[in-house]
Amino acid sequence: MKKEASITVFAGGNGPEREVSLATGKAVTESLAKSFKTHMIDLTEEALPDGPDPSDTIVFPAIHGTFGEDGALQSLLEKAGFSYSGSGPEASRLCMDKHLSKEAVRDAGVRVSPDLLFSDPSSVDVERAVSELGPHLVLKPTDQGSSVALHVVNGPDELRAALSSVGPGNWMIEHRVFGREVTLGILGKSALGVVEVIPTGGVYDYERKYSSGSTEYRYPAVLTCEIETMLRDFALTAFDACGCRDFARVDFIICEDGNAHFLEINTLPGLTATSLLPKSASCAGYDFDRLTTRLVEPAIQRFSQGSLLSA
Repeated sequence: MKKEASITVFAGGNGPEREVSLATGKAVTESLAKSFKTHMIDLTEEALPDGPDPSDTIVFPAIHGTFGEDGALQSLLEKAGFSYSGSGPEASRLCMDKHLSKEAVRDAGVRVSPDLLFSDPSSVDVERAVSELGPHLVLKPTDQGSSVALHVVNGPDELRAALSSVGPGNWMIEHRVFGREVTLGILGKSALGVVEVIPTGGVYDYERKYSSGSTEYRYPAVLTCEIETMLRDFALTAFDACGCRDFARVDFIICEDGNAHFLEINTLPGLTATSLLPKSASCAGYDFDRLTTRLVEPAIQRFSQGSLLSA
């Protein structure tokens, strides 16, 4: 039988969320090192590093966005035979695409807001977009996290200006749903506490997400039992509909009428001092060290099962 595994945290990457990923990787490594033999590797290329051995190492991916959350890293890990934490390649790929994940969640019975896709900003029919989606819109990439390149616009003139500031890529224009922005973590088959996000200026963009003091967080959020139950049910439904495993964080907007609309699933959510998953977990009694241990436990179990099969 194989010996007890160490844990290798992959962090960094070369995408726009690199610095946040390094912060997550450092925090997770320091926490897990209290209970496991743990070290972190800063990945700067979209390839597995030399050194880690799947016979004695479990991988904790902490790379947000490109390569880490789009299924590419997970595919490489599986081909190399590694046990690793978090969702597999297909679920990661699906959840990284905000449009496709919304379709999967909508088909499972969860409310979503309508959107339009485009790749070339100059090809967008602005009048049609406003006519179909309304004047209050959100322009964002379909395949980036952490609210990277998020634009909130009102009316055709602001939409044209926003479109002129972005280049070709995978983009979506989404009907903006007004209400309370909330998020909750998923651990295994359990939904954790609901966190309400109240950014200064009303838009939870990249700067407010990672700048201390620029956003107020209320956790647990003050909600009726009915709305909280709905959010938990929707979060678990979305998690299952997208084929996720181990853990994730699910974001919603609650309208004034009490109806919640799904925004997105984060399969590798941030784990920093200002991150939302630790806040959600704290509502269920998890401190940070207990949370990180729970995050790796399923991968440890898969490693052990593999060890038994290969003994």
